[in-house]
Amino acid sequence: MLLELDDVHVFYGKIAALRGISVEVDEGEIVTLIGANGAGKSTTLKTISGLRPVTRGQVRFAGEVITKMPGHKRVLAGIGQAPEGRGIFPGMTVEDNLFMGAYARKGDLSKDLAEVYDLFPRLAERKRQAGGTMSGGEQQMLAIGRALMAKPRVLLLDEPSMGLAPMLVQQIFSIIGEINRRGTTVLLVEQNAQQALQVAHRAYVLETGRIVKSGPAHELLDDPEVRAAYLGGDLGELPDDRRQHA
Repeated sequence: MLLELDDVHVFYGKIAALRGISVEVDEGEIVTLIGANGAGKSTTLKTISGLRPVTRGQVRFAGEVITKMPGHKRVLAGIGQAPEGRGIFPGMTVEDNLFMGAYARKGDLSKDLAEVYDLFPRLAERKRQAGGTMSGGEQQMLAIGRALMAKPRVLLLDEPSMGLAPMLVQQIFSIIGEINRRGTTVLLVEQNAQQALQVAHRAYVLETGRIVKSGPAHELLDDPEVRAAYLGGDLGELPDDRRQHA
């Protein structure tokens, strides 16, 4: 198993954000976390990348316990993230933004840069342009490309489709599939459950900091409760004890 969370609890002050979640991501998979706002999806990624401390439980990566490992060492170990909101450097050029993703690496980066440009031809066209002057979709491509420049074994993607036009959403998810086919494991957080479940191999459903369902993505795509809560169905179809969390 490449990445494991074992009974992880995370708090913001006295508020429990994660309540004993266990997640597994195997090498070569795309695994998605779906759920409503506030369910704990982004907190899970921040916990994996070392931005949120674990109150109880363990995080393991490539067989090593990394629960207390500093975030920068997790990047060196092979955990990369494209954060929610993209977080690019708006005054820097596209190419300089990409090189920032490889700040901890040494040697010739030209091959890695060429691979990112192959995935995202638009970035190659605009490599001398300031990142902040690009469209939202282009900035999302830049955020993913920057994360890939660290050569991660697992790529954490936090809401990559947020704020994008439907055509760009399709393109981003197509690229996520291609990134995975080229050998990078992906853990994807998404509110667009339909697209996430279509691209993923396995999925977890989070509600108020707990995992309430998990399994093969195609099975959850057809699950009546998942469809009702996250795929445009009527929340009234859910049992009363589930409706309040959906």
